[in-house]
Amino acid sequence: MSKRAAFWLAWFTLVLYLVIAIITLLLQMKNAPSQLLSDIFNVLVLLAFATVGSLIASRRPQNPIGWLFCISALLWALGSFMQEYAVYALITVPDSLPAGALMGVFGGWAGGMGWYLMLTFLLLLFPNGRLLSPRWRPLAWLIAGLLVAYTITTLLAPTNPNQSNARLATVHNPMGIAGADDLFNVLTALLPLVLFATIIPCIVAVVLRFRRARGDERQQLKWFAYGMTLSILMLIVILILVFFSTANGAPGAFFYLAVVCIPISAAIAMLRYRLYDIDVLINRTLIYGMLTAVLALAYVISILILQYLLSGFTKGSQLPIVGSTLVIAVLFQPLRGRIQGIIDRRFYRSKYDAARTLAAFSARLRSEVDLQQLSEHLLAVVQETMQPTHVSLWLNPAGEDGKQRTSWRATPR
Repeated sequence: MSKRAAFWLAWFTLVLYLVIAIITLLLQMKNAPSQLLSDIFNVLVLLAFATVGSLIASRRPQNPIGWLFCISALLWALGSFMQEYAVYALITVPDSLPAGALMGVFGGWAGGMGWYLMLTFLLLLFPNGRLLSPRWRPLAWLIAGLLVAYTITTLLAPTNPNQSNARLATVHNPMGIAGADDLFNVLTALLPLVLFATIIPCIVAVVLRFRRARGDERQQLKWFAYGMTLSILMLIVILILVFFSTANGAPGAFFYLAVVCIPISAAIAMLRYRLYDIDVLINRTLIYGMLTAVLALAYVISILILQYLLSGFTKGSQLPIVGSTLVIAVLFQPLRGRIQGIIDRRFYRSKYDAARTLAAFSARLRSEVDLQQLSEHLLAVVQETMQPTHVSLWLNPAGEDGKQRTSWRATPR
């Protein structure tokens, strides 16, 4: 396929997704208007996946990662549309549209297929679109075989208990094989579990790829891992909020926002925009994440302690809260510096050692008067911090003004 054809095909998939998403929203407003907020978030998340896929596929058409995003988003959107069509045709306004049951079956298959493709092959092939080594081919063929088995089982089961839309779980499949309910019930329950189990070796492949990667590929994997980690942390927070919340729909709708981190980080990694800022971003996330957790814990503990100590004097007063706030303000900078040092020592050891070496050299520079000793120490600092293959320091004789002059010569690595 030519680059021009790939460009137009990639952006055509985005337009097609938008058309499907608009029609799906219209059906969802008819079927379940109370869930409109959650449905809109779902559409926006899929829009992020589709847009990222179109961007990557149009600029890197030879890399299958972009096409994986496009196909997965389209299948996911198509599955939602077909299932909403089935709900409208079978439940909201019965017999108003033809082939409602058939659309429900194909919708359940399409949504699941898009989800499994994203969870398996995206991890297995990211970022260069190739397997880590030929030894990973059996896993790729196993996943492909499981997806074929999942397709056959879903389309031929008399009923589909794996419907993502619970309202269609008991709908009879017009293509189902009658009298094989027990067999298909086992298969439809077992295959998704096996497919989810294959995600574990796919994650292992990402870890091994990161350990072997160098240069741009290593930075790409850092971006991808950063997006995945943020999504997981946000999902945990959202699940806690949903568990303790009594509101209907709104907390659960933010579930989709957490997933947006994955396509955004993948797009930055694949398109290599400001790629090397990821180390700074990870560093800041670790620092302020730990700082927030420590300060929040200290804030709660200080309030409890102050309320206990001053309970006889400050009953109904805001003094414990004010005092806790002042304590947190005083602790902020010392804690930040301490956490920065811990993270640098644990995750950025070379940077931490270089900073300590330069600080020690600066202190010695203020007190050293022997030029020979200072020159030797300077060469040692350059060797330790920058690690070049060769370093030379040339000292010129003193000029007419009596000042010593230096010149450098270094062999590049």
